[in-house]
Amino acid sequence: MTDQYPPPPPQDDEPEENEVLRAAREQRQQKEAADAAEAADREAAKGGKRGWKTAAAAGLGIGSAAVIAALLYANRDKIK
Repeated sequence: MTDQYPPPPPQDDEPEENEVLRAAREQRQQKEAADAAEAADREAAKGGKRGWKTAAAAGLGIGSAAVIAALLYANRDKIK
């Protein structure tokens, strides 16, 4: 009689996310959020008000990029 083994677990088509892919995804999401905030600011500026959302989005993007750069710099020996 043939030994029966359980089927292998299903394989995801998505590649495993590493630090670089995660950083690229986060940067893309931040850019999309900043673009949306900028568009909202343009709409608000039509009414004569200056939008504060663009500055907040830019600050978040710059801060997050700095954190990601620091993490990549700190782990540069492990990445090799």
